Formats: sequence, C-alpha cells, structure tokens
Amino acid sequence: MSLPTWKSVCNEYDLVSNSGVVVWLDGAQVALFYLPDAQEQTLFAIDNHDPESGANVIGRGLVGNIKGELVVAAPIYKQHYRLQDGQCLEAPHQRLRVWPVRLREGWVELALTPASL
Repeated sequence: MSLPTWKSVCNEYDLVSNSGVVVWLDGAQVALFYLPDAQEQTLFAIDNHDPESGANVIGRGLVGNIKGELVVAAPIYKQHYRLQDGQCLEAPHQRLRVWPVRLREGWVELALTPASL
C-alpha cells in the first residue's frame, strides 16, 4: 500500500466552524466541514456534488447529528449524508466521495485520491 500524496487546498483560517467551505482539488469540488467540538475527527472532506439534485451545493448544507452520526443535510432535497463515509441515510444506493483530510502546519491538505469505499 503506497502512501497518499497530499495537496494543500486552503489555509486553516479559511475554515468556518460548524459549517462548510468548498475547494477545488484537481477538477473536483470538495466540501470541507470543520467541527471543532466533534469527539474524534474534526475535519471532513466530502464531494460537493449532490447526486439527487445534480447541483454543487453540499458545502452549503447544514451539519447535524442523527443517532450519533455526524451528517450534512443537502440544501435542496434535505437528504442526510454521513460525513465519515458519504453514505446517504435516506437512500442507501447514494454515496458521496470522501477524501482523507488533515491539518498540517496551518494548511488544510487533501489526499489526491478519494478514500476507498
């Protein structure tokens, strides 16, 4: 297994607590969610493209917790996607891509390939 190649996509100060921002990664729109009060993981990177509406709006969704799962509600049709793995709670056949993400020396870095599903 090879180590991921990381790319800086924004500064730590570009993040908005408990909300999303969208960055470009090699032609893909990636929504970053910074949840400073989360128990284990505080930074999530998930596809910005909503498969139900076809719009690039996931980064504008509301973050919440459903049965202990951190989720984002898609702004148009309100489906809930788990931030951890991109799985849609209402439509199990839908899943958003997720990327490994880290904070390093004040920069947000994404792995160049999405995490395995």
